[in-house]
Amino acid sequence: MARSDFITNGTAEGTIPAYTIVKYGATDGGWVAAAAATDLLMGVNDSVPAASGERVDIVRAGIADVLYGATVTRGQPLTADASGRAVPAASTNRVIGFAEVSGVVGDVGSMLLAPGVF
Repeated sequence: MARSDFITNGTAEGTIPAYTIVKYGATDGGWVAAAAATDLLMGVNDSVPAASGERVDIVRAGIADVLYGATVTRGQPLTADASGRAVPAASTNRVIGFAEVSGVVGDVGSMLLAPGVF
């Protein structure tokens, strides 16, 4: 169900699994897997995992496929857990987007990207 409107290509600064939420890396054009709900969440890795130093495609706008790290209900605002998976956001979290479909841990679901603060 993914419909990517904008994809940025960059360099993985560490391992980034497929469908993982990412944040900016230490250098321009670098990306790392998100590790907290307080990270500045910027997009989702596409369907190909990337090792450190490899090129990586990051979905930045539109509807992206994302790996769920908890039970998610469609419409919920989502943030990242310690592994970069999408989980329901609390009121103090940064938000990467909103669930398009419900799912459970390990599912790959669709999310409307809308980075911001909840």
